Amino acid sequence: MAGILQGRKIALGVTGSIAAYKACELVRLFSKAGAETAVVMTEAATKFVTPLVFRTLSRRPVALDAFAEPENWVPGHVSLADWCDAFVVAPCTAHTAAKLAHGYAGDLLSSVALACRRPKLLAPAMNAGMWENPATQDNFALLRRRGVVVMTPPEGELACGVSGPGRMPEPAAVLAAVEGLFAR
Repeated sequence: MAGILQGRKIALGVTGSIAAYKACELVRLFSKAGAETAVVMTEAATKFVTPLVFRTLSRRPVALDAFAEPENWVPGHVSLADWCDAFVVAPCTAHTAAKLAHGYAGDLLSSVALACRRPKLLAPAMNAGMWENPATQDNFALLRRRGVVVMTPPEGELACGVSGPGRMPEPAAVLAAVEGLFAR
């Protein structure tokens, strides 16, 4: 019996967080579940994990530049937004959440998100102080009101050395949440 992700197309946005390494495992899990994954990275994300890793795991070119020559006549942000069945941002930084909440499209990832009419899921990852900041909470609340699924980051030890909320949910939990998008 085929799983719920069999044949699905997932656009995975990866942002500049130390948790970007978890996105590698997420691509592997999507593939194992039968989904095709197209990765779009922010420039900051490339400082944590190289595009080569994602290209190898997804077996697809990694989208990095809004001004790169498109594979077909449709601009890259539009073709990725139309191609996917769901758009997932994991990890999603406070910076990216603010851009998405307020419609800023200054890079390829935020442009794809803005153009995408498919279900969206965000897996936040940030310092506890950033997560608890009222501005960050307002941004995620606004995204939720607009129908974006926002996972709650678990508490635990963070890369900055403090403990608290802000860890990116584990890849298996993100996978389950994405499956939930299609089970509705």
